[in-house]
Amino acid sequence: MKKIILVIMLMVSLSQATQATEVKSLYSRLGGYDIITFIAKDFHSRLRSDSQLGRFWAYRGTDGLERELKLLVDFICEKAGGSIFYTGRDMPTTHIGMKINESDWVIFMEHLKDTLNKFKVHKKEKVETIQFVESLKSSMVEG
Repeated sequence: MKKIILVIMLMVSLSQATQATEVKSLYSRLGGYDIITFIAKDFHSRLRSDSQLGRFWAYRGTDGLERELKLLVDFICEKAGGSIFYTGRDMPTTHIGMKINESDWVIFMEHLKDTLNKFKVHKKEKVETIQFVESLKSSMVEG
């Protein structure tokens, strides 16, 4: 009986140690789908209303804007480790011909930082998010 109790205690201890060392995905640490959706809506709204960047959305209909937002949310969720499947095109295909320049990129990144700050995203998650988005620059900026 003592051996059984000892084995059970050992299994519980190992299970707790494993759980303590598991690293949560960025998706989980950001708060999951609903929080990422709030963040993405704010970010998308900032980009659309920006005097320089607004040109990219100037002639888009409501349906197109809603679809784009949904794709943005799905993209972020998938890339952050969530179970959402992104069905959109890759970044180069999506952005080719848009003539996104360095100045646009700087403003884009400032809006991202402002959005993350608004939602009080923790420093570690903010850094990871910014690094990930920065990694997309070469597939979005044309010059």
